[in-house]
Amino acid sequence: MSTPTRTPHLARFGPDDLPDLTGRRVVVTGANSGIGFHAAKAFAAHGAHVTLACRNLDSAREAQGRLTGDTEVAELDLASQESVRAFAQAWQGPLDLLVANAGVMTPPRYRETADGHELQFGTNHLGHFALTGRLLPRLLEAEAPRVVAVSSIAHHRGDDSVLEGNPGATYSSNKAYGNSKLANLLFAHELQRRATAAGSRLTVTACHPGVSNTGLVTSPDGLGSLPGVKQLAPLVMPLVVQSSRAGANPTLWASTYAAPGSYTGPTGLMESRGRLGEAKQSRWARDAGLAARLWEVSVGLTGVSPELG
Repeated sequence: MSTPTRTPHLARFGPDDLPDLTGRRVVVTGANSGIGFHAAKAFAAHGAHVTLACRNLDSAREAQGRLTGDTEVAELDLASQESVRAFAQAWQGPLDLLVANAGVMTPPRYRETADGHELQFGTNHLGHFALTGRLLPRLLEAEAPRVVAVSSIAHHRGDDSVLEGNPGATYSSNKAYGNSKLANLLFAHELQRRATAAGSRLTVTACHPGVSNTGLVTSPDGLGSLPGVKQLAPLVMPLVVQSSRAGANPTLWASTYAAPGSYTGPTGLMESRGRLGEAKQSRWARDAGLAARLWEVSVGLTGVSPELG
């Protein structure tokens, strides 16, 4: 990847400001729609080889058909640790950038992954934790590897109960989603701390998209399972929130120019939209002790222990 002569201004950053990514290999989870799609589109347009890592291969191939550049589709179901293992085992050669983007948002009723974890915690956090851990050897083969965790302003709903993994007995869809996105932030920070301590060249950043018009709302795994939501949301959402293309800008910044350990998001209207800047974090997100404990819990639940040595 060539190095630009000047870093773009964060507040005015957009897809056209990406550097030349020729020769870079990129994995974007959930790249078949929304923010993941627009991130993949921008990466490919700037020369990267982009893998759309998705659960629904038909949807991923349809999305690939709307992209230009060097792309491929690979099956990945983050709600299945076996699928995560298979994806990582199939990857050959260095990996420059892993964008942990895919997710499930607020299913109204308690649901579990194939491995018996609450769906949001198991998909949004444990799936990406295990994927990152299993791909670390390939990331560390790259010259300047980077991992990006896509969190949410909803992480402010989370607290230290994140360690419990959203048990069914106390399930609340919004609280569970908040805990899963808090987990994304805690994992990013802990991975960066460990990379720094190990003297690794790995960079880990985090971001959030504000409030954007994505498929999370209409997904049958989330609010889309409620009567009328799937029909009404596409009509209402474009009128009240920013586009998914705009929502991808924090991901693009975090994937290229953002400093290690940073957290980027929109700064307008309570961080729901607008120019990019440093995003606000809850006190729990800044709790290094909680992050370390979540790491150990995650190792126990997935059997994956990310190694940076």
